[in-house]
Amino acid sequence: MPFVNVKVIENVFTEDQKQEILTRVTDALVAVEGEAMRGVTWVVIDEVKSGDWAIGGQALSTRAVHELAGVAVG
Repeated sequence: MPFVNVKVIENVFTEDQKQEILTRVTDALVAVEGEAMRGVTWVVIDEVKSGDWAIGGQALSTRAVHELAGVAVG
């Protein structure tokens, strides 16, 4: 049974976006494995605290991700 763990920085994705991630990742696996595997395909989203994720040794915050994505930060 497939198990996919998606890690994202907290407060980057809305609840609707996270649901879409869950659905699309499941659909991608089912496209490979077959529809019979849908009911046993697990997808989990873990949110990592802002600043607890680093790329190249540089901490990445929720704000930085929003800025990278071109999302207005207030």
